Amino acid sequence: MIAVITGDIINSESADTKVWITKLKNLLSTWGTSPQTWEIYRGDEFQIKCNINEVFSHALAIKSLLKTQENLDVRLAIGIGDENYSSEKITESNGTAYINSGRLLDDLKANGCTIAVKTLNESTDRDLNIVLKWASKEFDRWSVATSEIVFEMLTNEEKTQENLAKKFNISQSSVSQRLKRASYDLIVETDQYFRKKISQL
Repeated sequence: MIAVITGDIINSESADTKVWITKLKNLLSTWGTSPQTWEIYRGDEFQIKCNINEVFSHALAIKSLLKTQENLDVRLAIGIGDENYSSEKITESNGTAYINSGRLLDDLKANGCTIAVKTLNESTDRDLNIVLKWASKEFDRWSVATSEIVFEMLTNEEKTQENLAKKFNISQSSVSQRLKRASYDLIVETDQYFRKKISQL
């Protein structure tokens, strides 16, 4: 079983493409090679496959990265399932994980949500998507400053509040406040819940 994230940048036309696309490519490159593991296509859509245990943290890392740029956001459709055909290009690979992710992105565009998951189990989908609907209200409100801190925490486990304070030239208490505003403890708990539910499929 694998996870596939299909994403669609929101407000891409009003942002500097070179800035966000460079950042996104750099992040995706740390997780695999293009075009086999990930690909950006049609200007502002992308797809990446990953381990099911990493998919929630990967999705939030992508969201927090893009939200470090003013006015940008992203829809993230997480598909969990099988891969029955692996091509040299991810966009030509196939299986239930890809189908679930691609169809879900169309649903997200229609219903206005920014993150959801589709697995092979309707009960699991219902449980996880209720959590994600609530959580995404929080994620969607992240400021640029909050997004920067969340991104650093998600992509570098060895980062301390002291390191972040130096990096952003702010006080340690400011780092702590931003993490509280982001409900970072809840993010960690949600990630653990997500992993547990997916492992039971």
